[in-house]
Amino acid sequence: MSAPAGLIYLSTSLIATDYSIVSSLSTAHITTVGVKRPDFSTGGTPVTIQVNSFQTTVPNSKIYHYDVVISPSEKTLPARMTMALIRRLQFDIAPQLFTPRCVYDGRKNIFSIHKLKFDTGSQEFDVTLADESPSASGKGPKVYKIKLTLVAEINPEVLHRFIEGKASHDNTVLTAITALNVVIRMQPSLSYPFNVRSFFTDRETKDIGAGLELWRGYFQSVRPGIGKMLINVDISTGTMYKKGPLLRLCLEYIKKDHPNALSPLSGFPDRERLRLQRFISGIRILTTHVGPDGQKHTTPRVLKKLSQAGANKLSFSMRDGTTMTVADYFRQTLNKPLQFPDVICAEVGSGALIPLELCDVPPGQLMRKQVPPEKTKDVLDFATKKPLDRLQSIKNGISVLDYGQSEYVRQFGMNVNCAMGPLKVQARVLKPPVLKYGPGSRQPTITPRDGAWNMVDKKFFKPVSIDRWVVVVYEQQRRFNAQSAQDMINGLCSSCRDVGIKLTPTQFITWENGQGRIGDQLRAAGAACAQKMGKGPQLIVVILPEGGNDIYTSVKHFGDITMGVATQCLKSSKCYRAKPQYYANVCLKINVKLGGINTIPDPSSVSVLTDPHNPTIVMGADIIHPAPGSDGRPSFAALVGNVDSDTAKYIAASRVQTSRQEMIEELESMSEHCLSMYMRYRQMAEGKASGTTAPKRIIFYRDGVSEGQFKQVLEQELPLIRKACATLKINPKITILVVGKRHHVRYGRSSCYVITSSLTSSRFFPMSEREADRSGNCRAGTVVDRDVAHPTEFDFYLQAHGGLLGTSRPAHYSVLYDENNFSADALQSLSFALCHVYARSTRSVSIPAPVYYADIVCSRAKNHYDPQGTVDFSDSATQVDEGQAASSLEQFRRGFKPLHQSQSTLMYFS
Repeated sequence: MSAPAGLIYLSTSLIATDYSIVSSLSTAHITTVGVKRPDFSTGGTPVTIQVNSFQTTVPNSKIYHYDVVISPSEKTLPARMTMALIRRLQFDIAPQLFTPRCVYDGRKNIFSIHKLKFDTGSQEFDVTLADESPSASGKGPKVYKIKLTLVAEINPEVLHRFIEGKASHDNTVLTAITALNVVIRMQPSLSYPFNVRSFFTDRETKDIGAGLELWRGYFQSVRPGIGKMLINVDISTGTMYKKGPLLRLCLEYIKKDHPNALSPLSGFPDRERLRLQRFISGIRILTTHVGPDGQKHTTPRVLKKLSQAGANKLSFSMRDGTTMTVADYFRQTLNKPLQFPDVICAEVGSGALIPLELCDVPPGQLMRKQVPPEKTKDVLDFATKKPLDRLQSIKNGISVLDYGQSEYVRQFGMNVNCAMGPLKVQARVLKPPVLKYGPGSRQPTITPRDGAWNMVDKKFFKPVSIDRWVVVVYEQQRRFNAQSAQDMINGLCSSCRDVGIKLTPTQFITWENGQGRIGDQLRAAGAACAQKMGKGPQLIVVILPEGGNDIYTSVKHFGDITMGVATQCLKSSKCYRAKPQYYANVCLKINVKLGGINTIPDPSSVSVLTDPHNPTIVMGADIIHPAPGSDGRPSFAALVGNVDSDTAKYIAASRVQTSRQEMIEELESMSEHCLSMYMRYRQMAEGKASGTTAPKRIIFYRDGVSEGQFKQVLEQELPLIRKACATLKINPKITILVVGKRHHVRYGRSSCYVITSSLTSSRFFPMSEREADRSGNCRAGTVVDRDVAHPTEFDFYLQAHGGLLGTSRPAHYSVLYDENNFSADALQSLSFALCHVYARSTRSVSIPAPVYYADIVCSRAKNHYDPQGTVDFSDSATQVDEGQAASSLEQFRRGFKPLHQSQSTLMYFS
């Protein structure tokens, strides 16, 4: 629907789209990667909510797609530099050719609303950076050759047809959506620091120390909805290096005041130099020199590393064959005597050494490394906003984006309807499952409210008995004495008694040194118990000091891997004079680690899971990849599956695999393990007849893959699951869902670098306080499968958890494969129910429990390595070449120890 001045006006009566148009279409010719949407769901209570999306029009005229090649370029140039080159080309080199202006994605693609008037299909231009001055050696600015080649003409009609459900999600559609994304990002990319999908302004900042500050950013992405094209807008956070003298930034990072703290002669340790080097390597710095024209010029450079010696100890050869120290050079040749000649130098890309005091850091530089752990809380505090505050920030972002003033948005004929505010959509709030507790509970069943419940007057569904356990304290005895330990034991025993666990007080308490051999200490504690009780302990409770992460890793390795004994770690600061609620939460973990079951969904409320005629195994799979630059480290894969008929008791399998390999390489053996354990448990523990133990349905939730990898899941992982079934001579029907929550999605296809919106960047906002929970968020169970969902494929958004701090993020589910022919209602209620069986809390979680468990198993992969072994997880062991990476992977495979057999049947990861 169009209106004067190109704006789209929506009346409130049109909030609910006429879905009969979509559903009545004949879609036989439409191809999809995943399952075609079978229906729209109807369950739950209808409610209108707002989402952080704004409707936009689609261009009416053709879009011309050009391939960009910039040379010479031995390696990929930073997007900041390529954007500057294309800007120079359009505004200064050939403005008559590039009017109206084209849009550029910073990589390989330029899109134009008009066909560029080249003599042939391509043309090459010579371009220099406008701000490059002659170097100190007198060389002129570097000349780049930019070649543009027409590769495609895009008819926007394909987008109209696609959002109406009349066209397939093919390469043409993907490229057209990419073009629109590049259009809306062009103006902000020229005006602000950016990071592909987000840009950042200094209108709202926070100094967090360590040479860093946080800037408020805005994420924006064009994506298709049902019957409409949308721009999704959200706030983000950028971590920036502080502008100003590099010397000051370095001192702040190492927490020192005097510049000579950076002098090796004053005791600056080499390990601290390397830590600082990792922090600032790649940063852009500005230096000032006098050119051949006698004028001062500011030259941008990239810092590669830091020198091992100070400026007065570093010598280099002059052109006449003599040697000179860096300090002498700056004093004698450049007439710049150094204030701090003992301080180390910055080595830049050309190999030149520049004293830190002569370097400045320009503003707006994103730190593209991991935030120091001690600063994580500061980042979270800045990033966390209550729903109404976040919605207001998003509206503020719209004014910053100012789509109406962007020449690029106007030229491409996109009109964004900001006047109507965020899109209003029809949602529904699903009914939560009824949860069942054990005998002796005053309240045997409970219906969660706003995603939460409590354990008052309730006994675990299947509590365990523990009569042999030991306590090992790694906190200093003066801080955590015998009385503190006894108070902890009494508090834990009391809480266990309340939930049905039989835990007798223990006399086995030892204090150990965390610098010692953790494995020997735990074995000694276990041996003392075995000597007196006749058997080793069932549980080792470990009290950790602050900063005891290394001790924790060692405890988990020797407990889960070597000894086969359940361990429960407690922080001394948390359990010192702790309240019963703290120990109640500890009991949730202990019970399942020793084979108990905390709660189950009542069979009557989740018939999809508990149908005795269709026994069902639910699996969760995930992969975790090493941090950027960590080329010597592998990826880790995990698969988790239930073994019981109530989908409350899970086991896990984990593997090492090729670094950054997205598909799970050993899924066949991992699936075979989970399936065989399921059948064994049903026969041995539940007493099912041998012919009825096999699952008839597999529901496979896959985390950690983007849209561009959906096809790979179907082509590579689905056959491996089927092979595992064939090996076990079973033939269950398989359903595969991808669940996404944490990431913005980026992927490439063919020669075009395609950027799609994150299907997990959508946020839900209630229309009024009456429709919100206590945190101001939409209520747990809010589900959306209309308006903002995929035009043709089976997907939905589900916000399964109650809000705590900030704005809750719904998970996005895409159904890739479904032999079970589930309805939308069935899969939504099933997924919501699975968010309630996470054993470690009495709250529903944001994604199904098996997916959550798989994520935990991945993150704990390092526990499988001997802490006293040779495998190195430190930051310094990351830069390796290709040959070393292959050797390193093999080393990681060999060093990966399997779980102890006694732990392989238990929820050790809780």
